[in-house]
Amino acid sequence: MWGISDFKEGYQPRTNIVKDEKGGLATDCNSILSRCSNHFSQLFKIHGVIDVRQTEIHTAEPLVPEPNTCEFEMAIEKLKRQKSQGTVGIPSELIKAGGRTIRPEIH
Repeated sequence: MWGISDFKEGYQPRTNIVKDEKGGLATDCNSILSRCSNHFSQLFKIHGVIDVRQTEIHTAEPLVPEPNTCEFEMAIEKLKRQKSQGTVGIPSELIKAGGRTIRPEIH
């Protein structure tokens, strides 16, 4: 039979200690949050960012590329029958049975 003390054995509570700008230790939540805020503000100033909330991220291409037709067809073939319809509410049997009529519309 296991007791709570068996699970707690060897447990060391985590302490949150951060060094402040002068090298001293900051242990309370407000000091730690202030230090983190100042630290990251300094990092962003080096890269020319003044306010992170107003920063936009621009990429040349989508982070995840759209699947091509072949990948889409392979994914449909791998669909299992009698499974949950997911968020769109279309059963896999209907997608498979629809063939070339509905697949391009879904893709």
